[in-house]
Amino acid sequence: MNQNEVLEFIEENGVKFVKLAFCDALGNLKNVSIFATELKDVFEKGMAIDEEAFDGIASYERGDIRLYPDPETMQVLPWRPQHGAVIRMYSHLKHLDGTIAECDGRELLRKAQENLAKLGYSCTIGSNCDFYLFELDEKGVPTHTPYDMAGYLDAAPLDKGENVRREICFTLERQGLKPTSSHHEKGPGQNEIRFNYNDALYAADDFMTFKSTVKSIAAGSGLYASFLPKPIENEEGSALMINVLLKKGNKECTSDSEETKHFLAGILNRIKDMTLFLNPTPNSYDRFAFEKSPKYIGWADQKFRQVMRVSKYKAAIYSADPSCNPYVAFALLLFAGAEGLEKKMELNNQVKELIVDTSKYETLPLSLIDAINVAKDSDFINKVMPAQHLAQFIAYKNNEFEKYNASENKAEFINEKYFGRI
Repeated sequence: MNQNEVLEFIEENGVKFVKLAFCDALGNLKNVSIFATELKDVFEKGMAIDEEAFDGIASYERGDIRLYPDPETMQVLPWRPQHGAVIRMYSHLKHLDGTIAECDGRELLRKAQENLAKLGYSCTIGSNCDFYLFELDEKGVPTHTPYDMAGYLDAAPLDKGENVRREICFTLERQGLKPTSSHHEKGPGQNEIRFNYNDALYAADDFMTFKSTVKSIAAGSGLYASFLPKPIENEEGSALMINVLLKKGNKECTSDSEETKHFLAGILNRIKDMTLFLNPTPNSYDRFAFEKSPKYIGWADQKFRQVMRVSKYKAAIYSADPSCNPYVAFALLLFAGAEGLEKKMELNNQVKELIVDTSKYETLPLSLIDAINVAKDSDFINKVMPAQHLAQFIAYKNNEFEKYNASENKAEFINEKYFGRI
């Protein structure tokens, strides 16, 4: 859909408000609402936002950032009233002089796609993640009480989330996503919904839409949906599984093809470097502390606690978690895969059995400060990430770790900073 088609849709369907959405540097969905009558002007001139109000964003000295909505991402928000409907578009972030803002994750992902396209390839991505449902108190504040005590694949009535998941799936469908399955996961109140693959850029948009939809439907059901990597101590963590499928032209590359092996080898070669961006919070490493977490660098065709699983056509990266910025995470995977293709890297580190003797395997960084230091010293990260934005992001994360490390009660620190927000 182009700009004129969006404006025609607004006129024909009585749309009153337009939400201009974007993902901030820390992976949070942000938006500003405008009257639909203002959209034509915003398409041309953008919508100014105060850059200094956002944590982890660089280039303060350049002043305000402007949002420029991408008409191809237009969606009607189905939980809003049909009369006076509301639409949402994801936005590009630009400076007043028209240059792309360094903190624009969508632009970084677009560049990663262009870089891969120069080699003759593209990549589609399917992401799905776990989330927990918690009860609200009488004031509507999230509690730490899980919605149910069901376990893996349990059915109703033990699984209380069945109706909520159904409503989420219907709502996702009305926004153009195609859910493929849903079920109760291992933890109490933990759920999973899987949906379709998409072009890498729009797959990141889809992931943000998914999280927003889950939270909105849960709230409408009197619940709080948490995407924290480890919201309950001694229970299952929540992973973001990122499925990548390499394509040459319109043809899908099988996992036993040389090009796919090179692509996946590139990802494994840089997986430590990008851990800070796949697992950006102190709570991410609480998940890695769990014995069965996928923190060992290697690949297999089964789950052996390794970071990557490879099947006939696709590979799944298991180490990421849903607190990440998906645009940056997907971009780094594509840049790393492209490096593997360029250098014709060999796909080594195959895991052939359940990892018991952990001393034989290299792990990901197992704390936020370790991940920060690896990223800071990585020639790969420094090459592909905008320098000024990277410096400020690392400075922000360093400060975050110092506060976390100095806290007497680390669980309370996580609760106050993240629970109720992620």
